Amino acid sequence: MSRATRRYAAIAMIVCGAAVLSAQSTEWRSYSSDPGSTKYAAVDQINPSNVARLRVAWRRPALDPQLKQLDPTLTFSNNFRATPLLVNGVLYGPDGVGLVEAFDPRTGKTIWVQQPPGGVSGLRGDSTRGLAYWRSGAEERLFVQRGETLTALDPKTGRPSPGFGTGGSVSLRLGKEPYNWTGAPQVCRDVVIVGASMSDSPPNKEGTPGDVRGYDVRTGRLRWTFHVVPREGEFGIETWKNDSWRYTGHANLWSIPSVDEQLGYAYLPLTSATSDMYGGHRPGNNLFSTSLVCVSCLTGERVWHQQLVHHDLWDYDLPAAPVLADITVAGRRIRAVVQVTKQAFAFVFDRVTGQPVWPIEERPVPQSATPGEQTSPTQPFPTKPPPFDRQGVSVDDLIDFTPELRAAALEIARHYAIGPLFTPPSIKGSGPTDTRGTIQLPGSVGGGDWQGAAFDRETGILYVPSITAPFVADLVPGNPKETNLTFTRGTREYPPAPMGLPLLKPPYGRITAIDLNKGEIVWAVPNGDGPRDHPLLKGLKLPPLGNTGRSAPLLTRSLLFVGEGDPIMSGDARRIPPSMPPSLAPGAGGHKFRAYDKETGRVLWETELPAGTTGAPMTYLSGGKQFIVVALGSREHGAEYVALSLP
Repeated sequence: MSRATRRYAAIAMIVCGAAVLSAQSTEWRSYSSDPGSTKYAAVDQINPSNVARLRVAWRRPALDPQLKQLDPTLTFSNNFRATPLLVNGVLYGPDGVGLVEAFDPRTGKTIWVQQPPGGVSGLRGDSTRGLAYWRSGAEERLFVQRGETLTALDPKTGRPSPGFGTGGSVSLRLGKEPYNWTGAPQVCRDVVIVGASMSDSPPNKEGTPGDVRGYDVRTGRLRWTFHVVPREGEFGIETWKNDSWRYTGHANLWSIPSVDEQLGYAYLPLTSATSDMYGGHRPGNNLFSTSLVCVSCLTGERVWHQQLVHHDLWDYDLPAAPVLADITVAGRRIRAVVQVTKQAFAFVFDRVTGQPVWPIEERPVPQSATPGEQTSPTQPFPTKPPPFDRQGVSVDDLIDFTPELRAAALEIARHYAIGPLFTPPSIKGSGPTDTRGTIQLPGSVGGGDWQGAAFDRETGILYVPSITAPFVADLVPGNPKETNLTFTRGTREYPPAPMGLPLLKPPYGRITAIDLNKGEIVWAVPNGDGPRDHPLLKGLKLPPLGNTGRSAPLLTRSLLFVGEGDPIMSGDARRIPPSMPPSLAPGAGGHKFRAYDKETGRVLWETELPAGTTGAPMTYLSGGKQFIVVALGSREHGAEYVALSLP
């Protein structure tokens, strides 16, 4: 055994008195607090009367410092997506390379670090969003997906569970495409459920379906596979004309499922099929792409489904975990499931039957002029609640703070196709009168995104952060030497920024409170100040303009916490023209972290963190003290966990 291996083994087996950690705690045992993804904790030690006294309690880097000492060449992204769990008085979180680290909830000090199978030397990886925890009697396990494996760990030691798969792990590879996922496993009864992330721009019309799978929590045996693209003889195959089901791929679960343990149901938010902006090769509505699917946890059999975008051409993946919400509508108690979408809808269904709580109308939408494309003539629009962000683009939406800005915005807009929600992508031309694509609003990183929503079980209010970010949906002819797709997506840039400001009117990011008992919006406020310090805006008395950063909510009994997100979360600098900074949109992201009044949306407190938030915040009570922990990082600041508490 080498010296480095011995030192690493010592780290992995450190136990810092976990047994004596106080039992006086409120825990956070699932990625989004609970299997229903409410992001809610019934604690209020930190409340409106004292939130202004919050301060940093401890900080912990995204990778245990001793690992870095063992191999100084270790590198990882500062896009630190992780949210830790608090289980039995110990915090467990994915680190910067996707390993699990256990640490003290009151100090952030290391308890143990998962040992990588291949050793520390040359270790590479990326962070994932979170972990899953399972317990039955005296048995308990942590589940982590890293790379192409799912691993079960002993929470006390960090060692792999020997009875699970081979050496504690099972392979997750799907077909020919490399397996990847940045979600978090979810446990329902004795099954652990995993999704998959697939490329948004495959080279050809053929692809690997991103099937969802359930594994036995004890043995790692594959219990079931749900085919996201139906196979011969299966339900939904008729929605794939010309036998396009035979070769089309993706439609994967890149987000996170939610589960109802009592019903034994899992709710799967699925994505678009190959390819995400041109579908001439896959005529039909294409089940189960961009659908919410309810399956049996034990068998993976479909119970019900609702397709929320037919024949998706907008990259309108279902981006967030569905929220399980018990609500009362017209005097009737309903066990509901709520799916927020990129197009800024909150679809509400009875989670037992799949029936809409309020009617959903199939409304005519603009049709594609792209040769070979067969757009769906209608799309589903919920009648309640109202959209929580702006939809579609007209000249009235263009920025108009000054005559100069208005003229610049009009000049830009005339080079693009604009229209209502579901205006299709268009071909990018090179001639003087050709358009450069379609300005899509919400864009594919707009509306509701991976950050999801938070639900207050006591009041029935849903809180949704959203992004008012347009996107250019442009198509270019496929090069026969490179692809068999007739058209492929183009550069997908954000629209040019007139004089350095966003093309459209603010707010650019907002938070909306929705009463799910009534299907009505209670309030909506901008999230952050936005680009108010621009020279052209000096002297103008403008309200907060809002921020386009992705930021997840945290809800307690008395407060709503939301950050501003960091531009590093865009994760795709290829889409951004050289004239713009690498970000979600002009002015995206910020370092502020705020507490909001739940009843009004008023900011009660804010602080400046060292970087923007990159992971979803969580909270817990340990040793009688409430802590809030959030992951952050930026291109300039190293990734870390930061914990806040009262003095």
